[in-house]
Amino acid sequence: MEILILGAAGMVGRKLTERLARQGHLGGRAITRATLHDVVEPQVPENAPFATTTLTSDVSAAGEAERLLAGRPDVIFHLAAIVSGEAEADFEKGYRINLDGTRRLFDAVRGLDGYTPRLVFTSSIAVFGAPFPDAIDDAFFLTPLTSYGTQKAIGELLLADYTRRGFLDGVGIRLPTICVRPGKPNKAASGFFSGIIREPLSGQDAILPVPEDVRHTHASPRSAVGFLIHAATLDGSRLGPRRNLTMPGVSVTVAEQIDALRRIAGERVAARIRREPDETIMRIVEGWPRRFDARRARELGFQAEDSFDEIIRIHIEDDLGGTFAA
Repeated sequence: MEILILGAAGMVGRKLTERLARQGHLGGRAITRATLHDVVEPQVPENAPFATTTLTSDVSAAGEAERLLAGRPDVIFHLAAIVSGEAEADFEKGYRINLDGTRRLFDAVRGLDGYTPRLVFTSSIAVFGAPFPDAIDDAFFLTPLTSYGTQKAIGELLLADYTRRGFLDGVGIRLPTICVRPGKPNKAASGFFSGIIREPLSGQDAILPVPEDVRHTHASPRSAVGFLIHAATLDGSRLGPRRNLTMPGVSVTVAEQIDALRRIAGERVAARIRREPDETIMRIVEGWPRRFDARRARELGFQAEDSFDEIIRIHIEDDLGGTFAA
């Protein structure tokens, strides 16, 4: 089995690659080759039991998608995108990467006769827009209130239509906010959700730009990788024409996040959070959904954490070597 990971240099792409290298298989089939692609060179995992090729380019450029598909990979993980805050700040770049790049990839698949790969597309809960019910299920309509959400919603529609036409075998997964993200902050408007946990655990101050009553839904990077692997191996006949799914997660307020941090790491760590309101971020966050009914995804076997305490413990275990700065 050959796989292709677009966006392999990103946090989730890197963790997905590492998990597949440890397993050596996907859905019971041995992985023989992995192609890792991004705009910067992805990291090759040590001791991978399969051949690994890295490629760097802009997937939205003419001819790049066709080059990536030359080996006809059996499974394609399409994680490549610019994040919400950057897509909102740079309209042209957002549509070029998040929409045009996706369309070029789908059309490159369509252009290969007798080729119908499983294609896993990472969408986002930003495809939904207010006003919201108490809990959003998969039947709730798509009315995004950001350019990023609009680009992901169009990608979902394309995925479903190209699957319906038999050009590819697509599964779209709407990721909740992935928390706690390791490493440096990115340009995502949601970055502070990780920052108020990650930085204090590393002995640094963190900035909280929104009120503590803001509610949001989260899943760990470990769960995100699990979502991707399960989507890659899921029997498509169980999905029918509804190919896009909202993933499960933990719905908590910012105050509940901080309470969980305090329980696990103590008051001194929680005190490293500084409140500095940011009107731009607050305006973006106000348009995001807060709670989901992910019953369909759970029935199909997707799993996430049951508490935010668990999410913090996973970050400490997976990214901090089991310790933190008290």
